[in-house]
Amino acid sequence: MNKKACRKCRKIIEEVEVNEKGKEESVKVCPVCESTNFTTFWKGSALVVNPEKSEIGKAMDVTVPGKYALRLSR
Repeated sequence: MNKKACRKCRKIIEEVEVNEKGKEESVKVCPVCESTNFTTFWKGSALVVNPEKSEIGKAMDVTVPGKYALRLSR
């Protein structure tokens, strides 16, 4: 599946999700910060499991566990 990163919080998400009816839908809103601005051009990623104890999570201002892009472009 293709992935995209939120330009505001850098959360990496799937471009398409399967809804409760089993139909594929494009993700339009970031589940973390509710931004609608995404990019498919990003490099590197960090998996933050415990944002409160993670040095990387703190440096990136991560508050929700997940996968985050290290660098965004375009």
